[in-house]
Amino acid sequence: MKKILFVSSEAHPLIKTGGLADVSGSLPKALAELSQDIHLILPNYQHLNTSEEIRYVCSLRVDNRDINIMETRLPHTNVMVWLVDYAPFFNFPGNPYNDANGNAWANNAERFTLFCRVAVEVAMNRAHLNWKPDVVHCNDWQSGLVPALLSLEEHRPATVFTIHNMAYQGLFSSSQYYSLNISGRLWHPNGLEFHGMLSMIKGGLVYADRITTVSPTYALEIQTPDFGYGLEGLLRHRQDVLSGILNGIDVEQWNPQTDPAIHQHYDMNSLEQKSGNKTALQQKASLPVNPDIPVFGLISRLVEQKGIDLILDCLPEMMAMPIQFVLLGAGNPNFEHRLQNFAHLYPHKMSVTVGYDENLAHLIEAGSDIFLMPSRFEPCGLNQLYSQRYGTIPIVRQTGGLADSIEDALPESIANGTATGVSFHQAHAGTLMEAIKRTLILFSHKETWRHLQRNSMRKDFSWHNSALQYLKLYNDI
Repeated sequence: MKKILFVSSEAHPLIKTGGLADVSGSLPKALAELSQDIHLILPNYQHLNTSEEIRYVCSLRVDNRDINIMETRLPHTNVMVWLVDYAPFFNFPGNPYNDANGNAWANNAERFTLFCRVAVEVAMNRAHLNWKPDVVHCNDWQSGLVPALLSLEEHRPATVFTIHNMAYQGLFSSSQYYSLNISGRLWHPNGLEFHGMLSMIKGGLVYADRITTVSPTYALEIQTPDFGYGLEGLLRHRQDVLSGILNGIDVEQWNPQTDPAIHQHYDMNSLEQKSGNKTALQQKASLPVNPDIPVFGLISRLVEQKGIDLILDCLPEMMAMPIQFVLLGAGNPNFEHRLQNFAHLYPHKMSVTVGYDENLAHLIEAGSDIFLMPSRFEPCGLNQLYSQRYGTIPIVRQTGGLADSIEDALPESIANGTATGVSFHQAHAGTLMEAIKRTLILFSHKETWRHLQRNSMRKDFSWHNSALQYLKLYNDI
């Protein structure tokens, strides 16, 4: 049994802004189910979503501040959660990183440096908790200083650092570095300094014993200038300790046999029942009910990374085809406005819901025939995994986790029963349009389409598989 301290700035269902929370809520649970002794540590934000009791455990003094450590349980699991309680930094409403206008909190460097310092005290068994981990598993820039600070300690635990998205690096001015009272031994170009600035993500990339990211292909991509954001050289230098482990999904929450948010339950042996969800989706989206017309679904942040501009370029041609398109998402106001304009022009073909609605997201996965995900980059991606579980065929660009989780429907893969979706290479509207046309041809061959659906639904994207790979990594350190 390994003792694992899992350090994260968010974890579903306690608090969530993105995919990091899904991983931090699911991977510790899967490791606990493998009989590991795992504790999750995160800041005690004001609006934690928990029905569990939160109790005071102890106090400690860190960086001339009095910190409390509270304890609760990750809802519906046996995973214990330690909450770093310091009201001036964490006890206020809103997003963990940004204010109501989307601007980063001015004191983020101080907030997450303190969080990392407390995690180090816990890791070194100096926090009156009588527990010392074998492995400290850190996630993204908010916990990047933990491996760096632990590198200064004797008899420290092993460290793992997971990159969820290289685009977010925790960059701060050098003047902030000096005000943070961090050891000068870490301030150099081969340490935390990045072009004269403090880079918190470098704390993980330079000092962790092992680096992981959320898919094998993304682990290769971030070693190139297109995806490395200036740190590709460092990642190439550390490629011997860098690996990619594909994220899993919560197979209880996303299960077409039991999902309470969908209209009709089904599995791979009763795929004809899926049509009830298609009817329910068409009705919900105020589209004509027609079982024969292919329904495209999309659930996404409406930003360039997700290829929304490619879809907008394809929409005039798509709207001339016998298809329907149901979209759920929010993001760039220009994209929102242009998509809504198309929905107004083609009310019988297209439905746009701006925002996020969990129940509608589940119904789109169950009721659509085809799921669009033409991302420019995608470290792992989750919706293509949900889609396959629901027998909804994804169209993806071959990048990151999309490349690792979709087998393109080509003659050979169709023949040998491995095809699960349609993929394309270049981030151009023309290549996306070719993929859409190729998918519509497959859709018209009902027997082939059924085979694709069953191939998809057979795949195991549970966290159990990913947890076993992480456990092997912990044991190898």
